[in-house]
Amino acid sequence: MITNRSRRAVPAPAAAPCRITVCRGCCCGDPRKVPGVDHAGQIARLRAAVGDAARVRASECLDVCEQANVVVVQPSAAGRAAGGRPVWLGLVNDDDALADIAEWVRSGGPGVAEPPGVLDLYAFTASRRVGKGLEE
Repeated sequence: MITNRSRRAVPAPAAAPCRITVCRGCCCGDPRKVPGVDHAGQIARLRAAVGDAARVRASECLDVCEQANVVVVQPSAAGRAAGGRPVWLGLVNDDDALADIAEWVRSGGPGVAEPPGVLDLYAFTASRRVGKGLEE
């Protein structure tokens, strides 16, 4: 028999922040494909801009090379609970786009905050096959 005294309080898991995946495969991050962009610095600037609001990671090719440079913003635990889904952004080749992404993520990201309207210009739908590559 389980009594109230025998129950243990289970600590709540830490809230999982948003995750940002930056493609750095065959085309994304390649100065021959996208010249004039500091590709390595792009990741460092994004990490600094989002702070603790997200984890930023580089990925091998996400197989949407025509959209280079590709950034995928995955919702936080709260965002997933609110129905947020990963958002794929392509042609992210300037610091203004990075700043808009960082501002959105700091505000909560997918499922929690509306993205700045300008990010609609970068958003695209990845195929189901490609999208499955980022599922947890």
